[in-house]
Amino acid sequence: MAIRNIRVMGDPILEKVCKEVKEITPRTRELIDDMLETMYEANGVGLAAPQVGVLKRIVVIDVTGEDPMVLVNPRIMETSGEQTGGEGCLSVPGKSGIVTRPNYVKVKAYDRDMKPIELEGTELLARAFCHEIDHLDGHLYVEKVEGELADVEDEEE
Repeated sequence: MAIRNIRVMGDPILEKVCKEVKEITPRTRELIDDMLETMYEANGVGLAAPQVGVLKRIVVIDVTGEDPMVLVNPRIMETSGEQTGGEGCLSVPGKSGIVTRPNYVKVKAYDRDMKPIELEGTELLARAFCHEIDHLDGHLYVEKVEGELADVEDEEE
C-alpha cells in the first residue's frame, strides 16, 4: 500500500467524468487499498479515485474511522430530507463552505469483490455519499457552496 498524491482544485482530472469499473483486477485492489491509506493519512472521511488521479468510478468512505466502505460504480437510488452544514474536501485544502444536501441517501454499488451492495446513510454519511459520487462526475462541492468559502485550520472531507 502507498500514500498517493491528492489532486487539488484546478487540476483538470477533477473535472472529468470517470469510467465504470468492469472487473476488479490486482491493480484495482491496489488502488482501493492506496485510497483507504491516503484518506486516513489525510484525516478525511471520503476519497474518490479522481482525487488520486485515476478516472475510475470508485470511492472509499469512513465516517467513524472504524468502518471503511468501498463503493465501486456507486449510484444514488433515493434521497429524502435536507441538511445544511459545513463541508470540506481534501482536494480543496484549507477551505470549507456551507452546502445543502439530502439528509437520507440510499446507494447501490459493488463492493471490492464486485458483489452488489445497497447502503443507506443519514447526516454525515449521506453527505459523504453525495460528495464523493459528485467527484466521479467531475464536480467539486465548491459548485454548491452557499455564500463564500471560508478558511479552516482543520480540513476534513
